[in-house]
Amino acid sequence: MNVPKSKVKSSNPSLRSRLLRLVLVPLSLILLIDIVGSYFVVRHVANDVYDVELNEIAREMLLHVTRTSDGMGFDLSPDAERTLLLDKEDQVYYAIRTLDGNLIAGDPTLPVQKVIKSGKDTAYYDGVLGDQSVRVALFRGQPLLHPSTEPVMIQVAETQIKRDRHERALLIQLILPQVLLIVIAGILIWRGVAQGLAPLRNLQQEVGMRSHLDLSPIAADNVPGEVEPLVVAVNDLMTRVDAVLGFQGRFIADTAHQLRTPVAGLKAHIELALRESDPVQIKRALGHLYTSAERLSRLVSQLLSLARNEPNNVTANFASFDLNQLALRTAQEWVPLAYKKQIDLGFDAAEQPVMLNGEAARVTEMINNLVDNAIRYTPPGGRVTVHVRMDENAHLVVSDDGTRIPVEERKRIFERFHRLLGSHEEGSGLGLAIVHEIATLHNASITLEDDVDGVGNTFTVSFPITHAPI
Repeated sequence: MNVPKSKVKSSNPSLRSRLLRLVLVPLSLILLIDIVGSYFVVRHVANDVYDVELNEIAREMLLHVTRTSDGMGFDLSPDAERTLLLDKEDQVYYAIRTLDGNLIAGDPTLPVQKVIKSGKDTAYYDGVLGDQSVRVALFRGQPLLHPSTEPVMIQVAETQIKRDRHERALLIQLILPQVLLIVIAGILIWRGVAQGLAPLRNLQQEVGMRSHLDLSPIAADNVPGEVEPLVVAVNDLMTRVDAVLGFQGRFIADTAHQLRTPVAGLKAHIELALRESDPVQIKRALGHLYTSAERLSRLVSQLLSLARNEPNNVTANFASFDLNQLALRTAQEWVPLAYKKQIDLGFDAAEQPVMLNGEAARVTEMINNLVDNAIRYTPPGGRVTVHVRMDENAHLVVSDDGTRIPVEERKRIFERFHRLLGSHEEGSGLGLAIVHEIATLHNASITLEDDVDGVGNTFTVSFPITHAPI
């Protein structure tokens, strides 16, 4: 059967986008930090370049500071002033003051906002004049023509049009190559990741094109090393699934084969009963029919029990119980059948309670199958004994006088539908398989040995003790 294949669009981000984010996000943050740092560096460089011009203008103006009868004066002609302050892009303003703040010449709106540090003659700062941002040079010096007079303060302010243009040009020259580098790196990473993920796409296509019946291992030759453990794990899972499916297939085939015989017997006895007119023969046929139906019912019950006790299908609900009492009650239920077959059924209890942690109902089912198997294969006049012992572990022992199971058969005796060759007793071959499943569920081990007297067999189930004896 072909299963239609559909492309599933995942809501999770792709590995490619994750890798790009892991690479590009840190690079973008680094670029942002670099832009901020570059801005301050560029601004500092631009200021250094143009601040020198403001300082030169201030020094030139100092040459024209004079002393008059009324105090200090400024003798620079208007033409010379326009020439000195001429700039193609920016407006230049100035103010000359005494140390106590009295204006000598220039623009009175230029406020003094910065104090010159000791040991220096010039300070620079950013300010606002009207609605324009300006760069101000504050110069303090002694008039050269009148060295005996007090020093004066000269402010030269300039708008920042060419500074801003210069800063933008420098920033573009610094940042643009880095932005282009990140873009190129992103493209190369995108293509490189796509090429690197090509084996994963091939793997996805290979798995997607497979039949649902194909559980053969996936080739891991060309997958990346990081993905190889995943492929190995998937192969291991498919191997286990294949084993389970194969086991289920064999189990279904064996079950159908086992059911065919009792169903055929039922049909034969029904046909015989329908053909008979003698009441005695009809009653005899009905007796055979009842026996076949009982055998079929037992087989179905064992199949259900086997499926119910598979470790992978069981939700354990363990509780504490006394194995001594449980085994005694269970063995007592088989006394009538043992008496009918002239078998001596005995029970040998431990000297103290044997507390286990498990499911009492399943352990009861295990004991029933062991005792049933022992009684079924023990000849009349024989004996079957149920023992409970305790040392480091708790032990449930069922010994019988039945046909000795050869050593070479003991590994297979717990397989489903396995029966001893030459056995004339009717059975499904499921009882000991059920015992093995229940023992596995309880982390118990089961062994089969010759009986101590050399006649028959001894089955021993050893449980780990999790509760201290009472």
